[in-house]
Amino acid sequence: MRKIVVHMNVSVDGYFEGPDGGLDWHQVDEELHRHFNAEIREMGGFLNGRRSYELMAEFWPTADEDPASSPAMVEYAGIWRDMPKVVYSRTLERADWNATIVREVDPDEVRRLQAQPGGDLALGGADLMAEFARHDLIDEYRIYVHPVLLGAGRPLFPADGDRRPLRLAGTRTFGNGVVLLRHERVRS
Repeated sequence: MRKIVVHMNVSVDGYFEGPDGGLDWHQVDEELHRHFNAEIREMGGFLNGRRSYELMAEFWPTADEDPASSPAMVEYAGIWRDMPKVVYSRTLERADWNATIVREVDPDEVRRLQAQPGGDLALGGADLMAEFARHDLIDEYRIYVHPVLLGAGRPLFPADGDRRPLRLAGTRTFGNGVVLLRHERVRS
């Protein structure tokens, strides 16, 4: 069965976006971008909320046409366009680039999606992540901790009072100071 894997960037103080919604604090260099490409290339699809999808769709469909794009960015543009995407949204009317809109998270439908052949599914978006967590659908967290304190913004994990035991599955430190923390969900 395919795993649902959270892929998120976070500041040391736990924010996934800055106070103004900005992501300009991300420290994605060529090494980290090549790592992202290698990880995502093996996935079977993206699961995104509307905001995450729209953010990605603003840039990646044509990023490989921009002469300023690095080789890793050019490669990622192709990966993103070709990868099947499920966009969870109650309001989005249309989604392009191999995307399907689903109106709400149905745990039974998600499990059927997991049972299909192919690579694991990359889950992106904090609100969608919280919804998947409420239904105990997340198998692994790959959290990229960037060496910056934002002081304010949107926290990655909601204070919902639910305890979810995790097991450390691996770490990696990149040359720019970003640290990957991989944790798997402990199931009884």
